[in-house]
Amino acid sequence: MITISEEIHRIVMSTPFLEEGLRSGIINLSSLARKILPEIKKSLEKNVTESAMIMALKRYSDGIRGRAQKGSFEVEILDLTVRSNLAEYTFAASENIIKKQEKLIHDVSHQSDKFLTFTRGIYEVTLIISEEFRKNVDEIFKGERKISSFSNLSAVILRLHPKTVSTPGVHYSILKQLAWSNINVIEVVSTYTEFTVIIDNARIDTAFSVLKNLMMR
Repeated sequence: MITISEEIHRIVMSTPFLEEGLRSGIINLSSLARKILPEIKKSLEKNVTESAMIMALKRYSDGIRGRAQKGSFEVEILDLTVRSNLAEYTFAASENIIKKQEKLIHDVSHQSDKFLTFTRGIYEVTLIISEEFRKNVDEIFKGERKISSFSNLSAVILRLHPKTVSTPGVHYSILKQLAWSNINVIEVVSTYTEFTVIIDNARIDTAFSVLKNLMMR
């Protein structure tokens, strides 16, 4: 049998920023209880009182605040770097695309300040590169099925402490700050201690400021 607590958890997890609001203690529990009470009643198919909802919400919010106090979302950013004027391409994966990746790497290897990343999924390959090399990409990958392309992008590269690899919630904490500032993340790329977010050039100053504040905490 589904409990009130389980239903609260489902609603919180499916509602952006609601968990963060409860963790921060900035949400009025009585108002929230009244708002979600009809949905809880419908799901449980039984009568649930507002007071029972408030008590369940209080237990839930106390629980997530307790987890936060244990430092599960601590982010230690060692350095921030910005790279602008980037382009992103996504192609369908194919038998020949690895050779074309090698060709592109060879062609741009003489540029010390180049930006180039490849990410290969099961069905797609995405590359992010300095815009000055767009002509190279168009020529080398001619004949490949292009799924999407974006230009006028920037990257914020965060160098993280190695311990963050085993720290739950680190990437969530970074992306949350950007989302709260209404900054759309077009792509993310990560290595062992680097986490890179790709955004529109127009939002780079705001994004850097937001992440700099996170770094200084």
